[in-house]
Amino acid sequence: MVPIDIAESRPFTLMRLLRTAIWAVVHFAFYFVQQVAELMAPFLLILGAGWAILPKAMDAVTRTTSTADPQTHDIIAHVSGAVPTQIVVGSHVLTAGGLIFDGFLLMAVAAAGSTVAALAAREM
Repeated sequence: MVPIDIAESRPFTLMRLLRTAIWAVVHFAFYFVQQVAELMAPFLLILGAGWAILPKAMDAVTRTTSTADPQTHDIIAHVSGAVPTQIVVGSHVLTAGGLIFDGFLLMAVAAAGSTVAALAAREM
């Protein structure tokens, strides 16, 4: 039986340890960003699409109930007018289109994070 030499040809040095530690931190950071982006992207997309569709759906319901009871028509018209087109939180303005864009942007961030995390794992 031939002995197998499992020891690496390069000796253990402080520079190798430092390089591995840096790549481990980079891998962790980008993998964490990827996980958060993958979690939030669908939420923002669905929330933005729902918010964009809701006023149009309420307008359609208002038009179809125009021949119905006047009180029902007034209630539905009031509710459809209560859906805001934008929400201001501090200095941030949230809109339906903005949430959809942010969802797609987070999907791109997740893809970039996955790419960098894979490269970092290969370098370790």
